[in-house]
Amino acid sequence: MGAGVLAGLAAGALWGLVFVAPRMAGGYSPVDLTAGRFVAYGAVATALMLAARGRQRPTARQAGAAAGLSLLGFTAYYLLLVLAIRDAGTEVPTLIIGTIPLWVMLLGKPGHLRWTALVPGLALTAAGLALMMGVPHGGEAGGAAPAHPWRGVGLAVGALACWTAFALLNAAWLKRHPEVDVTAWANWLGVATGLGALLLWLAAGSPPEVLAARPDRWLFALLCLATGFGSAWLATVLWNVASRRLSASLCGQLIVSETLFALLYSFAWDGRWPSPAQSVACVLFTLGILASIRAHR
Repeated sequence: MGAGVLAGLAAGALWGLVFVAPRMAGGYSPVDLTAGRFVAYGAVATALMLAARGRQRPTARQAGAAAGLSLLGFTAYYLLLVLAIRDAGTEVPTLIIGTIPLWVMLLGKPGHLRWTALVPGLALTAAGLALMMGVPHGGEAGGAAPAHPWRGVGLAVGALACWTAFALLNAAWLKRHPEVDVTAWANWLGVATGLGALLLWLAAGSPPEVLAARPDRWLFALLCLATGFGSAWLATVLWNVASRRLSASLCGQLIVSETLFALLYSFAWDGRWPSPAQSVACVLFTLGILASIRAHR
């Protein structure tokens, strides 16, 4: 259980980077950011599959499952998230996505676990979210107000639905197919995600000459590589380890770490300390994770 918990927390730390990356690469379209990250993920996954000769290769049915889950949990989720961050800033979408643990815990509770055992973790997480939602969020990005806050909220809710479904379906698939190595599954998802992202970029992305002419193109490329390898490939391997070793409800609670790290990175990028209310909320999130781990032992 300990290895699964550590893997889930590490995945959350890597996922947290994707909330601040769109702000670091300001001026790039949501399609370019999404496609860049996932084309990099697909390139890493393809290279690893080619290098691992004699390793597992997907059947047609497994490839179809990887394609469907990659669209749900990667391309659609991240595109909606980037659009939400563009319209509503970083913190509100982060907090909406932060409710994923509540939904996954409620929908993925194992049959032997009593509902009362989940109450402390759920209550602490909900209290932290409520506290954060009550804090004004107009101080990001140099004090600029969000462009379209309510549209951003709607897009963030769509991203939440995509990833909640992915978390539950991915965990169920891995448990039904113990013969599939978690790294191989991450690679299959990566290849499918990379192909989908390439099609998305060809259909709606910026022309190559436009991207090449930008003065910050190297920062954009570096962010794509960092989020493609770290926040996509490596995080997926770690999450697959957690999904196979732990129940869906405990995995759901561990997703709170994504919110914690996303807020930490956002505060660091803005060069400011969290307010007292935000600090208390982060403590509540941490206590919620610990309470859930204890409940599942």
